[in-house]
Amino acid sequence: MKKLLISLFVFHFSLFTHAQDMTTLIAKVKAKLDLVTDYEAVGHMKTDVSFIKAPLGKVKVYFKKPNKFRLKKEGGISLLPKGGVSVNMSSIIATNEFVALAAGESVIGGTNTRIVKLLPTNENSEIVLTTLYIDEANLLVRKAITTTKENGTYEMEMNYGNFSKYGLPDKVIFSFNTKNYKLPKGITLEFDDSEKSLSDAQKLKNKKGRVEITYSNYIVNKGIADAIFVK
Repeated sequence: MKKLLISLFVFHFSLFTHAQDMTTLIAKVKAKLDLVTDYEAVGHMKTDVSFIKAPLGKVKVYFKKPNKFRLKKEGGISLLPKGGVSVNMSSIIATNEFVALAAGESVIGGTNTRIVKLLPTNENSEIVLTTLYIDEANLLVRKAITTTKENGTYEMEMNYGNFSKYGLPDKVIFSFNTKNYKLPKGITLEFDDSEKSLSDAQKLKNKKGRVEITYSNYIVNKGIADAIFVK
């Protein structure tokens, strides 16, 4: 019995220590992202959804603390999943209301990462679980998978370059299930003939979508008016 109690104590102490380590790692990543008060970025967005013809287009992206985010596509529609999901890392770990758990290691794009699962402590949180793949050496999130209560699961993969010191990616690849896709009014869905008898919900259920944004420049911490975020 004594050996069992000692083993249980060591096990729980190990879990506590790992949780502390992961919380510290998340805090370091967040501190790096917090260097950015606001930014304006320009780039190109490619939308890859099987039933929508959306050519490569120029975009402008705006962010302002704590969680204001807007993406504008010039000369065309902007297609992103519903539910207020943004392709912005700061929004994902904007809160401290979570428990961070170690979940192993993985290689993302040739980079060794620590896998950290974030469990919200607020029962009213829209997010159920976030899994981060963190480049610990550079304090960069290389990949993030977020599961929500109402709007499905989304995945982001980030590549970094000139603005890595701010934790801002040069490229973001955003993947999702099209059943959560926000279709602008007037867009006609183009499905295969074999799917004509299905409802729109059935047609969208198991299809995948992908949005790829490649940034060419950022303007960081120069101030952005709140009016920019009014749609």
